Amino acid sequence: MERKVALLEQAIQLDDFYPFLQDDVAGGICLFIGTIRNKNQNKAVKSLDMEAYPPMAVKQINLLIDQAGATWPIQKVVMAHRTGPLKIGDIAVLIGVTCVHRAEAFKACQWLIDRLKEEVPIWKNEFYEDGSSWLVPHP
Repeated sequence: MERKVALLEQAIQLDDFYPFLQDDVAGGICLFIGTIRNKNQNKAVKSLDMEAYPPMAVKQINLLIDQAGATWPIQKVVMAHRTGPLKIGDIAVLIGVTCVHRAEAFKACQWLIDRLKEEVPIWKNEFYEDGSSWLVPHP
């Protein structure tokens, strides 16, 4: 299984990752693109900052990819996450999974984003009109 893992301070560009995911054996390439929304927890979000502990985050992402590869026949996988300041509409995370069949690509992609949110040391600080809040979805 081929992989690309990235923590980026600059904008995530689909063109930087999609060509890597293409493969002649692939019947399915599933992409999840998570963007910054303008509302969370009933508050208007102005912007946010993403912080990560890069050595541990990259290690954990690679472990998740290994686990997914042991469960589904993945040909290629991309996991890219932003750090630093982000605006509404920016891409915060991109996950791409290439499999021979689409059903496996969908399942692996969903599993990867769900586990990333639960297990990878990446945190966000949301800024609102009336202050800010650190959101830590996992222990």
